[in-house]
Amino acid sequence: MSGVGHVEFPITTTASGAQAFFNQGVAQLHGFWYFEAERSFRQVAALDAQSAMAHWGLAMANINNTRRAKEFIKKAVALKPAASPRERLWIDALAALYSDELKDAKARQKAHIDQLTAISEKFPDDIEAKAFLALKIWMDGEKISPSRPYTEVEKILKPLLAAHPEHPAHHYRVHLWDYRDAKQAVENAAACGPAADGIAHMWHMPGHVYSRLHRYADAAWQQEASARVDHAHTMRDRVLPDQIHNYAHNNEWLTRDLSHVGRVRDAIALAKNMIELPRIPQISKGTNATGSYSVSKTSSHAYGRTHLLALLNNYELWNELIALAQTPYLAPAAKDTEDQVKIAKSLAKAYFSLGRTNEGQQQLALLEKTLALERAKQLPKPAPAPATNAPVNAPPKTATKSPSPTNRQQQLESASAEARTYAALAAGNTTNALAHLAKAKDLSKDELARLHLALGDKTKAEQLALEAVKSATNQIRHLATYIHILQQSGKTQPARDAFQKLREQAAHADLDLPLLARLAPLAKDLDLPADWRAKRIPAADLGPRPPLDSLGPFRWQPSPAPEWSLPDSKGRTLSLAQFRGRPIVLLFYLGAGCPHCVEQLNIFAPANADFAKLGITVIGVSTDTADGLKATFAKTTLGSAFPFPLVSDPSLSAFKSYRAYDDFEQMPLHGTFLIDAEGRVRWQDISYQPFQQVDFLLEEAQRLLSLNKPAAVAPPLAKPAPRFGKPGS
Repeated sequence: MSGVGHVEFPITTTASGAQAFFNQGVAQLHGFWYFEAERSFRQVAALDAQSAMAHWGLAMANINNTRRAKEFIKKAVALKPAASPRERLWIDALAALYSDELKDAKARQKAHIDQLTAISEKFPDDIEAKAFLALKIWMDGEKISPSRPYTEVEKILKPLLAAHPEHPAHHYRVHLWDYRDAKQAVENAAACGPAADGIAHMWHMPGHVYSRLHRYADAAWQQEASARVDHAHTMRDRVLPDQIHNYAHNNEWLTRDLSHVGRVRDAIALAKNMIELPRIPQISKGTNATGSYSVSKTSSHAYGRTHLLALLNNYELWNELIALAQTPYLAPAAKDTEDQVKIAKSLAKAYFSLGRTNEGQQQLALLEKTLALERAKQLPKPAPAPATNAPVNAPPKTATKSPSPTNRQQQLESASAEARTYAALAAGNTTNALAHLAKAKDLSKDELARLHLALGDKTKAEQLALEAVKSATNQIRHLATYIHILQQSGKTQPARDAFQKLREQAAHADLDLPLLARLAPLAKDLDLPADWRAKRIPAADLGPRPPLDSLGPFRWQPSPAPEWSLPDSKGRTLSLAQFRGRPIVLLFYLGAGCPHCVEQLNIFAPANADFAKLGITVIGVSTDTADGLKATFAKTTLGSAFPFPLVSDPSLSAFKSYRAYDDFEQMPLHGTFLIDAEGRVRWQDISYQPFQQVDFLLEEAQRLLSLNKPAAVAPPLAKPAPRFGKPGS
């Protein structure tokens, strides 16, 4: 792979290519790209089965999986006699970290650091020993001695990077200063991405530095570079984006940075793309064969919905919010009451702000109904009836004391109060609006400021808006709100002064946003053109930056499904081309001799009718010959009445083209693929175990395929939508 950084770590091997793959794996370790690092070290092991350092690398790539790491380092120790003295020291150092003899974690960490120190001192030209020593002191040194990391890591990294300015260890210095003093790592932030421009995380981490320094345009560039590199990798190598450990985090951070600089249309596009991504279920085994599943709240899908809703609310894009709430992007989740409440509250605000009172009242009624149900759960139980044999003079039992409101009830009460505030303002009842506003606990200061302005309290509005600006340095949403309030309060000169600052911050902002469109009269008074944004001059400390388009696409897109043409048990030939225009599910299984595969087929067979209702054809792809397929039918619960076709791939050509094949172990893998009507892979699962969560796949297929349908598009905003039905307010 290109773009992983230049690393030289010589090992004992005569196998052609093994050294190059080992260097690649070490470079990927420096970028925390453990997913690919393991694949690189496995390739070393495939080329040279006696390489002890290949297994050292595999253990290093499993830093977040102690069980697997221990297995790999034991293998490295077993192969150690054939290694060089220097390599043995590397193996011993890592073995100390996973030692069963040292029970105390601090003792293991100290032993590991001490042995890395010994390698660095014995081999002063070993750059990697110094780099990994710095990493481990940063990661574990603070647990041993709180003051240790900053002083010792600096002593190692500064001279290392001065002598080798292109080494990927810039990454470690960015981490070192990220939370403590980000400005210390500005130089490393500039050098980190170019040091390994094919590793997304190397572009991502500098974004931390720029965000800490409130340089959001620079931070957004870094996170966009990271997203594009990830997209290029996942689309080229057909990896699900959320299989990349940092992918969701990077993209949600990028969405926030884009919002901060006013690139809201790009932020919305990215948030929608995150929702379009295939989800990976978290499987929780239950009493049945399929168990139950859930989707992580830190998945791209969850982040995308959260940020999309926040963007539409924060920037008052009410028409777009209403339109998207009728699509899979923001349709409330049927099983998620919390999600339903968020959508209902947002829709209520949107409808009332646009003067669509009846529709707003419908959403408010949904909130009130949910709140009433939650309150009913908290009602005290009535006192029990007195026992028939109770003493005559026994004191009566009282009802249980009413419990305090739950967090859930408090959230619902706040949501209801927020929606009622907008309802009262739409009706022109400022007294009621103010009373409800006092009960709304989840509003941002800039939204509170806008509401107090609508209530006629300009002093309170200005105070809140200024507090928002001070707490959100260089975020244009808050500054734009503050300027508008100053303008409405008749404070012309302060508004003009603040507007000049906004012009610089909003260099890339979307001017059709209601928050910015409101400022057009002020720009006109200042004799500025309709596009009043100032041209942004890049900072001098950014270092070389490649064109973003050269790194990859802004959005992820599904990859084309490889073509195949295979025979079934009756000698007929089926091919992918035959199914163009309708979606299919492919089940790659390891023949009739695999009991888990037969179990999977028996789970999918009863669901065939459910897939058919969605217009989806299910096809099994077997490692068996065409005649051997009959053995599969014989082992299924439905026998000859098996409901979907099975095709034969004994050469494993389709298995390999779909990557349901382990190149290192030289064996086929289980694979489940959803292919849409255009022949694109929309979802996949490749594993040593067959995928059995048929309910999840049905739900996910319906969701993903519905995203192909054109969504309702809100009309472009020619001018700001009136708030609360009062133009000019």
